[in-house]
Amino acid sequence: ISGLLDSPKVKESGSVGFGVFILFVLLFQGVRAEGINARCGQVIVVVADSWDSNRGTLRAFSRTGARSPWTASFSKPIPVLLGRNGLAWGRGEVSVPRGLTMKREGDGKAPAGIFRIGKIYTHDASLPKGANYPFRTISQWDAWPDDPKNRYYNRHIVIDPKRGVPEWFDSQKMRHGDEAYRWLIEIRHNADPPSPGYGSAIFFHTRRGPTRTTAGCTTMAVSDLVRVIQWLDASTQPRYVLLPKSEYAKRQQSWGLPVLK
Repeated sequence: ISGLLDSPKVKESGSVGFGVFILFVLLFQGVRAEGINARCGQVIVVVADSWDSNRGTLRAFSRTGARSPWTASFSKPIPVLLGRNGLAWGRGEVSVPRGLTMKREGDGKAPAGIFRIGKIYTHDASLPKGANYPFRTISQWDAWPDDPKNRYYNRHIVIDPKRGVPEWFDSQKMRHGDEAYRWLIEIRHNADPPSPGYGSAIFFHTRRGPTRTTAGCTTMAVSDLVRVIQWLDASTQPRYVLLPKSEYAKRQQSWGLPVLK
């Protein structure tokens, strides 16, 4: 349904009456035209003080159905670090409001909005004990290009060395022996499909220190990241919400977001 609403053909050719009819159908079915997907049963929420903030607090919530209330999954919020230059609106599941800056490659900002949570990429052969989520063990030939000119921009790919190693590979490979990247939870920003220049390689991962901000990822202490990995359940179609405090308050009800206490 969201694909139908985003279709340029529908926007260009649909009459006002047809648009009202579609909206009525969505409301009748309990599906939101903008906000958290009705099938989503887990959501990670990070709220920052402002668009310029590079820190936030993470909360996790779950629900049993679209009409069920959100219930907090962690007893205390988790402190997280964000883009060194704050936040900018990202390409996710909600439209970008007019007048707000969009994230661009290299701007040092974390993408704000609602995003699907993708696969976990790890250096290990398995996830932490108790975790059950789709993952891939990163090989020496895995890459995630962040160059907008690369045909594989913001996509996970695996190079076949027998067919030749591209010149760009060494700077775009995923495996560096870096403990901060031991576990990478994909945040599907600018992913469906990727648009060159709007930001790439956005993940949850381990922070490098309590004050070391990021180029756009969301980072936390390793123990907190492990807890998130153990909590995630792919069958719930989990989402990630990142917003400044004022934006969250403005959109909480209309987007079906959890009430923060």
